[in-house]
Amino acid sequence: MFATFIIQIFARYVLNRPVGWSEEVIITTWLWTVLWGAAFILRESEEIRFDIVYSLVSARTRRVFTVLTGIAVVALYGISLPAAYNYVGFMKVERSAYFHIPINWLYSVFIIFSIACICRYCWLTYQAIRGAKPPESDPAQLPE
Repeated sequence: MFATFIIQIFARYVLNRPVGWSEEVIITTWLWTVLWGAAFILRESEEIRFDIVYSLVSARTRRVFTVLTGIAVVALYGISLPAAYNYVGFMKVERSAYFHIPINWLYSVFIIFSIACICRYCWLTYQAIRGAKPPESDPAQLPE
């Protein structure tokens, strides 16, 4: 992604001949990197929280927060998943401007992301109900 960005800057400002395909590559790689990373690479301790409140409450209250958040996330992603799937499926009729890749292939990462989030929050909710220790609020405080 970065190399493509540099190529675009060079082509636009040095050669005065911008290349259009670079924007398509950058947007696609950014979309896949962010959603794939959020679904599979980001640890729970690295998730964004309202630390002001979360760090002040007891472990039991943190578990309650985890259960409530898990139920909300699973419900919202679960409700939106059929519509997202239909939209991504519908986008098969469109193709990207330069590489002519079906747009549904490019957006399919959102379906993967949604399913991964549902699974992750089902697991976190289950763990919190069982009484497992909730994640720390500050990843810098976690032991390496």
